[in-house]
Amino acid sequence: MALVTISGFPCSGKTRRAEQIRATLDDLLLDKDYQGPISKVVVLSDDVLNLNRSSYNECQVANFLNESPSDSHSEKPARGTLFTAMQRQMALDTILIVDGLNYIKGFRYQMYCAAREMKLRVCTIHVVALKEQCREWNMTRQDGHAYLPETARSLENLMFRYEEPSSMVRWDSPLFTVLWDENAPPMSQIWSALTKGHIKPPNSGTLSVVKAPTDALQALEQTTTAIVSAIIAVQAGLGGQQSLSISTPSGMLKISITLPTHNITLSQLQRLKRQFVTVHKKAITLGTIEKGTVNWDEKSIADKFVAYLEEHMNM
Repeated sequence: MALVTISGFPCSGKTRRAEQIRATLDDLLLDKDYQGPISKVVVLSDDVLNLNRSSYNECQVANFLNESPSDSHSEKPARGTLFTAMQRQMALDTILIVDGLNYIKGFRYQMYCAAREMKLRVCTIHVVALKEQCREWNMTRQDGHAYLPETARSLENLMFRYEEPSSMVRWDSPLFTVLWDENAPPMSQIWSALTKGHIKPPNSGTLSVVKAPTDALQALEQTTTAIVSAIIAVQAGLGGQQSLSISTPSGMLKISITLPTHNITLSQLQRLKRQFVTVHKKAITLGTIEKGTVNWDEKSIADKFVAYLEEHMNM
């Protein structure tokens, strides 16, 4: 139940660090002392998804020379493919390591929001290497994934456009920096962040809207009208606690209400009813993101309306 975002210059050693992290996490999960819900570690990368380096080559040279818009037509689908695969792999029993460029902070924020929606812990690994080293490592790569010499400017462009992670922003935190000359990442701190770190609640904008049942409007109108009629029928100017029996589509309903000592006119009750219905009608038609279950049966509506009347009748 965690997302690990690997970020760094192209050809900076991100894949090597991702494999180090995966191997160590696998060993920690097999430790008899660990009793948590996580059971596996998954690494997701451009290579796993068969995304060719040419996805970042096509228009990048022209962009570096200010001859085209900032994003190539193939780069956006490549990021979309990675993001979609990431969403599919997210699970409460999985540590997902996303090994990619992840050089745009807006894309890292999008990944962070997806993780929050799934209630996952997150951390970011910043793999640091000098530009000269990245160029040298790219030229000496023998795995077929190097940036080709004829598109060498694409490597320069990606490094130029790289937006470095910052521990000051929530979508990059907690942030662990791994230098090129370090033997291994700080695994004890990473393991603690992935298993004991704070799980942030989903953003309200990503929560599923709870829709009311189809007969909620009808129940709201009929229940409040019945209560108004019952109050007019029983009030005798004495006030105090009154027990009302109202007829609803599901049968008779008994409620208790405290009335003021003076008579409440029908126009006053109708005004309070309109105010109550207007507020709750919006929640019914647009949905609500309240925590827990929202109950729209006659008993729940009656209790809410009685509480609203008792609060406003003496105002």
